[in-house]
Amino acid sequence: MPVRHGVVAIIPAKDEAERISSTVRAVTALPHTMTVIVVDDGSSDDTAALAADAGAYVSRHPHTMGKATAMATGVQYAQQLGYARSPVLFVDADLEDSAGAITPIVEPVLEGAADLTIANLPKQKTAGGGSGRVVRLARDGIAQATGRRVEQPLSGQRCLNPAALEAALPFASGWGVEVGMTIDVLNAGLRVEEVPVELHHRVTGTDLRAKLHRAAQFRDVWFALRRRR
Repeated sequence: MPVRHGVVAIIPAKDEAERISSTVRAVTALPHTMTVIVVDDGSSDDTAALAADAGAYVSRHPHTMGKATAMATGVQYAQQLGYARSPVLFVDADLEDSAGAITPIVEPVLEGAADLTIANLPKQKTAGGGSGRVVRLARDGIAQATGRRVEQPLSGQRCLNPAALEAALPFASGWGVEVGMTIDVLNAGLRVEEVPVELHHRVTGTDLRAKLHRAAQFRDVWFALRRRR
């Protein structure tokens, strides 16, 4: 039987061959990590193989199904491994070695001080190319739905206890997953805390691919908010 004093780390990943190995190793080394699950969301590179080589359990989608579906697949995999009542730690695949600093969002959940924690990241080493429009939409929408202002509503680094995870499921689709999760957990009367954490990830640029990504984010956040009004 698996040990249950700690968290199950779930890492949704797509085409992260350059970063997944170091991210998995950093998360595996955390003192409260019981196991690491990587969900490869239809990558065209060696993300899945490299994640397995780094020591993670790996589930692979045959084609891209979106971040929210990858996260849900990770939750199902954790349940199959016997961790149905364990807290879950969601980690973005591109954090690399900085993922080793994520413990501050784990401790409040394990200590019973919070049901859901959200990592507030510092100013990133490289400036992003976005205007902040998606963040403003998410922040204002959460405030309207719950009365709570969340500084970094799109942060993917989150830790949830079983009660918060139950409230958050089923996840909002696509890139709206974090916004939907925040609203659902707050409206369930559970405790949500934001925690400053020294994490660094790849930021989106200004090319066409980045612009399309931000457009998809805006669309998915808008739908998540609309369905919760």
